[in-house]
Amino acid sequence: MMYWNDHDMSGWGYAWMSVGMLIFWALVIGGIAIAIRFALADRDTTPRSASPSPQELLAQRFARGEIDETEYSTRLAALRAAGAP
Repeated sequence: MMYWNDHDMSGWGYAWMSVGMLIFWALVIGGIAIAIRFALADRDTTPRSASPSPQELLAQRFARGEIDETEYSTRLAALRAAGAP
């Protein structure tokens, strides 16, 4: 007489299957989370010039307080007299 109960999984088979399923769902959920973060990432799409112009650099220094108003005016006048863009 044949017994058909020899093909059942043991306790370890169920344990490995459970661990495999947890890893599978962790990868699926992690992949979805990464895809959402990538899709919602803040991207700056404004084109940037290679380097700021001399007037922009001067204005930035003035805004940061590195130079005072008289020095800013003097240097700006010198740049304009030299024909800088």
